Amino acid sequence: MNRYYSYPPTLEGSDNKREEIRRYFHNSYDMFERLFDLLKDDTVFYKQSEPSRHPMIFYFGHTATFFINKLILSGIIKNRVNPEFESIFAIGVDEMVWDDLESSHYRWPKVEEVRAYRAKVREIVDELISTLPLSLPIKWDDPFWIILMGIEHERIHIETSSVLHRQMPIEYIKEVEEFDIFEDAKSSYPQNVMVGISGNTLTLGKDFDHHLYGWDNEYGTLTCKVDDFKVSKFLVSNGEFLEFVENGGYEDATLWDEEGLRFLQIKGAKYPAFWIKEGDELKYRTLSRVIEMPKNWPVDVNALEAQAYCRYISRRDGVTYSLPSEAQWYRLYEYADLKDVPDLDDKKANINLSHHLSACSVDRFAFKDIYDVIGNVWQWTDTPIDGFEGFKVHPAYDDFSTPTFDTKHNIIKGGSFISTGNEIMKHSRYAFRRHFYQHAGFRYVINSTQTEEKEPDIYESDELVSQYCEFQYGEEHFGVKNFAVTCAKRAALLAVNKTKALDLGCATGRASFELAEHFDEVEGVDFSARFISVATRLKDDGYIAYHAKEEGDLFRLKRVTIEDLGYDHIKEKVMFWQGDACNLKPNLHSYDLVMATNLIDRLYNPRLFLDTIDTRLNKDGVLVLTSPYTWQESSTEKEFWLGGYKDEEGNEIRTIDNLKKILEDRFELIYLEDIPFVIQETARKYQHTISQMSVWKKR
Repeated sequence: MNRYYSYPPTLEGSDNKREEIRRYFHNSYDMFERLFDLLKDDTVFYKQSEPSRHPMIFYFGHTATFFINKLILSGIIKNRVNPEFESIFAIGVDEMVWDDLESSHYRWPKVEEVRAYRAKVREIVDELISTLPLSLPIKWDDPFWIILMGIEHERIHIETSSVLHRQMPIEYIKEVEEFDIFEDAKSSYPQNVMVGISGNTLTLGKDFDHHLYGWDNEYGTLTCKVDDFKVSKFLVSNGEFLEFVENGGYEDATLWDEEGLRFLQIKGAKYPAFWIKEGDELKYRTLSRVIEMPKNWPVDVNALEAQAYCRYISRRDGVTYSLPSEAQWYRLYEYADLKDVPDLDDKKANINLSHHLSACSVDRFAFKDIYDVIGNVWQWTDTPIDGFEGFKVHPAYDDFSTPTFDTKHNIIKGGSFISTGNEIMKHSRYAFRRHFYQHAGFRYVINSTQTEEKEPDIYESDELVSQYCEFQYGEEHFGVKNFAVTCAKRAALLAVNKTKALDLGCATGRASFELAEHFDEVEGVDFSARFISVATRLKDDGYIAYHAKEEGDLFRLKRVTIEDLGYDHIKEKVMFWQGDACNLKPNLHSYDLVMATNLIDRLYNPRLFLDTIDTRLNKDGVLVLTSPYTWQESSTEKEFWLGGYKDEEGNEIRTIDNLKKILEDRFELIYLEDIPFVIQETARKYQHTISQMSVWKKR
């Protein structure tokens, strides 16, 4: 594995920084591609290793597409490499409800086409590393931050794709010589004992001037007091977990919470996912082979299985065991005297591909008297992820963190044998749904104090998203009607047919629900997962809750239910997807209405949307555009503005006139109206704006 061994570069000064980043980029790209050599032949690229995931071809193309999409979004490059690839490979990784996993919606390309695409993207990124302006230290608004973002994203997918390879039936996998595994598997295993850890007051999170790349959820602060606790000396081994399996742990409903019981019902699990039943014998699946059960290696489970095990041993021992919190893991890190990158000594842990491509014995790597504080397998915590105080979304990747701030994603810490890059850093924060499998296991703790568990409302605290919630679902002000409702009603009146509608730039979804009062089927699409998550929560959970800003740091908590809005009877007619209006997925078509409210002056290239939108509409289909035409360079580079400027002859170019020129050969302008709207910023500050609605019927 040494050829893939690499530490991430720091953000600080070095005469050789470009070459450092270039080596790190190619190292990441090479390792990712090498993993796919595990697939027996190219036909396996079109198989799903797990029903809730895309075929493997999606993941093969996804990381290269990510580079191009983020470079386009950030204005670093202007031309796409392959628009179709950069649409179909863009979204669908984390089993979000807005991910479209319907296979009939995709025409997957040939593997050799994707290989050629990846090679082209490699050339582009390599050239950018050589030519982009570089100032040190690299900050998160710097072009090189986007390069590092793409590299670290690829590093994440080295690990997550390896999990999918491990879930692929073994007959579709072949051995790769350099991917050797530890040879310390035994049928015996060490007995776990509890080790006392003294408490401390800790500050989690990091500053924006930290010397290492980070994802947005790592920044900010959380100060918390960790009381004394006891922790298991070892990660839970396969041998230790076997007792739970043999004593009917998967059949005993009293050991599982409601979410766990749903998991058992859907999956029919009787033992961990990487245990393989051969006759009466349980064996163990590594990345590329099935071996005798290594009872001394850590068990790979999801959080629900880990929690059920804790309930089992609590009943057995008469003591309350639980998963550790995120803060308790930080206390273990502190207790172990660990050094962060670049001073981390990864030879003393099963991490960063510095040993073999598998887990190893739970008693191999000691940190004082606790084993595997980092490495071997990730460790589930009982902490749902959320932002720290001072959290802010990175504008180039607004759907990395906030969609997981839903109480349904638990944090994992410590890294695994294949974790590299940002994943091996102290401050890294990754979270997965509790039924997900990673190379993840757990250890357990006994707390000196017990806290009462509560099921909180998810209050949207992102200021922009909360403002949109109030705009779409809050009170009316100064006699101005709700803008989303007004637009939807007007559009429905003007639509010729009412079978299927697209609400493009749907934000938090109010107009999509309103359109469903008139159309048989409505799809709401928005670029921002932050907005889409609100709309899907209203549909699926029946409510949204958010902070309405009053003044300064003061706000009111507001809650709206789907019953309050009167949409309960039509919610099943609405689907929400994440998507790019400038590069929509091919399955978004056959609409009687496309409504794009206040969208065109926020697109990075509105012509890409306008030049093809007619292909998405049925005969007699209607396109509704609204916009206040507030063109700004932060959203759209000036060369792509449709109006609001003077041409070379000094003529004033207005958006509506340009829209007529762009659309007149394919559409007839049938309606024009000014529609006002009011956005409340604080209790005493409002934006009053006039948006022009233009309605176009397809010729």
